[in-house]
Amino acid sequence: MSFPFYIARRYLVSKKKHNAINIISGVAVCGVALATMAMVCTLSVFNGFQDMVADFFTAFDPQLKITARQGKVFDPHTPAMDSVQALPAVAVWSETLEENALVKYKDRQAMVVIKGVEENFEQLTQIDSLLYGGGAFILSDEVVDYGVMGIELVSQLGTGIQFVDPLQVYAPKRRARINLAYPAAAFRTDHLFSPGCVFVVNQEKYDGHYILTSLDFARRLFDYDHEVSAIELKLHPDADTDAVQRHISHLLGTDYLVQNQYEQQADVFRIMEIEKLLSYLFLTFIVAVACFNVIGSLSMLILDKRQDVQTLRNLGADRRTITRIFLLEGRLISLTGTIAGIVLGLLLCWAQQRFGLLTLGGGGGAFIVDAFPVSVHVMDVIVVLVTVVAVGFMAVWWPVHYFIRRLTA
Repeated sequence: MSFPFYIARRYLVSKKKHNAINIISGVAVCGVALATMAMVCTLSVFNGFQDMVADFFTAFDPQLKITARQGKVFDPHTPAMDSVQALPAVAVWSETLEENALVKYKDRQAMVVIKGVEENFEQLTQIDSLLYGGGAFILSDEVVDYGVMGIELVSQLGTGIQFVDPLQVYAPKRRARINLAYPAAAFRTDHLFSPGCVFVVNQEKYDGHYILTSLDFARRLFDYDHEVSAIELKLHPDADTDAVQRHISHLLGTDYLVQNQYEQQADVFRIMEIEKLLSYLFLTFIVAVACFNVIGSLSMLILDKRQDVQTLRNLGADRRTITRIFLLEGRLISLTGTIAGIVLGLLLCWAQQRFGLLTLGGGGGAFIVDAFPVSVHVMDVIVVLVTVVAVGFMAVWWPVHYFIRRLTA
C-alpha cells in the first residue's frame, strides 16, 4: 500500500476535528450514490421498454426480410433467390405482397395496408400469440377470402371482431388510365370476409393500418402475376442470424436489402436510443452537480488538516505527495458513492422486477403492462461506473491543486 493511499484511507474513515466535516462528507457520498442509483434505474427502465417493444415487433416481423433496394416488387424465382431458399439454415420461406388500398365498411372507410401472405405465415411468425376472438387464422377457402385486421382498424371501421357484411376493398388499376367522367372505372374492387379474429400488436403502425389476407387475393387485387414485395425468412434455432444475414446479402448482391428484426424497425429503436442517450446526458449533468458536494467536503478537509500538511512537509513530503493524498481522498469519496449507488440501483431494479413497486397509471390493465418494465444490461452498469468515477475524479482535480498550492506556498 502506497503512503498517499494509506493516509487518504485514514482520512476517509477517521473522525475529523469538526463534526460538520463528517456530515458534509456523508452528504457528498449520499449525493453521488443517489445520482448513480438514478442513472442505473433510468437506463434500466429504458431497456425494459425497448425489450418490451421488441417482443411485440418480433411476434409479427420475420427473423429476416429480403426487399428490393429499388422499386416496390421483384421476381422471387431467380437463380440467386433459389440459392437462398436452398440454404440449410432456412427453415421457412414465405412470399409476401404489401400495397396500400382503400377499404369501406358501410358508411366508414380508411386507407390501409393489404399484406398478402402464404399459408405458412403461422410458421414464420408468432401470429397466434397476437390473435383475439373466437375465430382462427384463415386466409381463404374455396369460396371467399378472409382479412385479419388490426384491433384499432376494427374500431375505426366499426366492424366488430366478427362482422357479417363483407369488407369492400378498392385499389387503383396499374395499367388503367383515370377517366374523369367515370373515375370508379380506374379502381379494382374486391371483398374480404371476417375469420372471427383480429390481431393486437399494441403498435399503431400495425393495429391501425394492416390487414392480413392471402397472397393470391393481394396479387389479384393489385394486378400482379408472381411478383412479391418481400421474402420473409425464419431460420433454424441453431442458426447464427448475423452470419446467415451476411451470407444472404453476399449471394443476392447490392440489388437487395436483407434486414433482421431490429433493422426492420430501425426508426422506432433509433428514437428510443436517442431518448436513452439524452436521459444519460441529463443524468451525467446531475452527477456533476452532486460532485460539488465532494468538492466542498474535500476543501473543508484540507483546511481541517493544515497542521497535518505542515507536519508532512517537515517530515520531507513534497507538494506532489500531499496533493496525491487529497486527490485520492476525493476519489475514494466518489468511488464509495458510486459503488453504493450501483448496488442500490441494482437492488431497486430487482425489487421493481419482482414486486412491481412503480405502477403505470395505477394499474388495472389500462396499459400494456401494469408496472414499469426493467431490464438491467451489464454494459449500462459499466458505462455508469466509468462515467460517475470519471466525473468525480475530474471534479476534485482543480480544487485540490488550488488549496494545496495555497497551503504550501
